[in-house]
Amino acid sequence: MTSATAKPKVLMLGTVTWAHDAWTQLGAVADVVHVDSVDREQFIRDLQGKYSDAVVISRTFNSVEQTGRFDAEMAAALPASIKAVCHNGAGYDQIDVEPLTKRGIQVSNVPAAVDSATALTNVYLIMSCLRNYQFGHQQLLKGEFKTGVPVGRDPESCVVGILGMGGIGRSVLRKLKGLCPKKIVYHNRSRLAAELEDGAEYVASFEAFLAQCDVISINCPLNEHTRHLINKLTIAQMKDGVVIVNTARGAVINESDLIVALKSGKVGAAGLDVFEFEPEVPRELLELPTVSAVPHMGTHTRETQQAMEEVVVANVALVLATGSVKTIVFEQKDKF
Repeated sequence: MTSATAKPKVLMLGTVTWAHDAWTQLGAVADVVHVDSVDREQFIRDLQGKYSDAVVISRTFNSVEQTGRFDAEMAAALPASIKAVCHNGAGYDQIDVEPLTKRGIQVSNVPAAVDSATALTNVYLIMSCLRNYQFGHQQLLKGEFKTGVPVGRDPESCVVGILGMGGIGRSVLRKLKGLCPKKIVYHNRSRLAAELEDGAEYVASFEAFLAQCDVISINCPLNEHTRHLINKLTIAQMKDGVVIVNTARGAVINESDLIVALKSGKVGAAGLDVFEFEPEVPRELLELPTVSAVPHMGTHTRETQQAMEEVVVANVALVLATGSVKTIVFEQKDKF
C-alpha cells in the first residue's frame, strides 16, 4: 500500500453477476480492482508491477481462461503482500494448494452454498438414468413414441452408493431418502459421526463399496488421489449394468474407459453434469442412448450463484478484518 491510510487492494479475477451490492459494500473498506491483464503472462508481469501491493485475490471458475491454473509458478509470482486467494466454487482443482500454503497464503472455497442445488441435479440424473428418461426424449425427437426404450428400474430396488460424503454428498443423501432406495451406503476417506451419516452405511473398503452398488453417485473432490478413480479396472469391480452419476469433476472418471463400458453394457447408464475435458465433450459419449447429460448445471440457479458470490466477498472481508478467511480449504485446516 502507498500509505498507512490507503485501503487494502483486492484483485477481482472474473465477472461478478449477482453480488454487486456485497462488492459495493466491500468497496468502503477496500480498493477493489478488476484485473484487466489479458493473459497469464501479462498477469504475472502485473503482479510484479501495478498489482504488487495487492492483499487478496478473488477468482471465479471461468477466470482460469485468463490466468491459467494457480500452480507453483503462479504462487512464486504472487507478491509478498498477498494473504489469501478466495475461489468461487466448492471444487478448487484449478488451484494447487501446497505451493500457496508454503508461501503462507490462505485459500478459501465456497462449500455449503452449492450443496442443495448440486445435489438436486445429482438426484435428477439418477432418476433419469434409472427410468431411461433421456432415451425416451431422444425417441420423441426422432418421431418415435417410446419405441425401443428399455424398461427402467424403481429406486426402491437399488443399493445407492455415495462416493464422498462431504456437504454435497450429505445433501444427496437427504434428497435420496424421499425416493426410498433399498439401501444407501457411502465410502469416504474416513467414517463420519453418526449424526452426519444420517442412516447411511459406511463401507470402508472401496472394492466392497463398488461391488454392492446398483447406483454410484460421485461426490468427491478432484485431486491427485481421485483423478481417474473410476477407470476400466474399478468399473470391472462394479455390478453389471451399474448406473454412474457424476456431479463432482469430470476427470474423476476416465472418460474413454466410461465410453467403452457404456457400449458394452457393463455400465448400464451414466448421468453426467461434468466432463473430463469440458467444455469439449465427445460426441460419441453424448450420442449414447444410455447417457443423461447436462452442461455443468449443478449450481446453475440464480439463488445459488448469488450465495456463492456473496461467500467469496465474506471471505475477502474477513481476511481483511481478521487475517483469516471464513471457509478455508481442507488441506489448510489447522495451518493458519
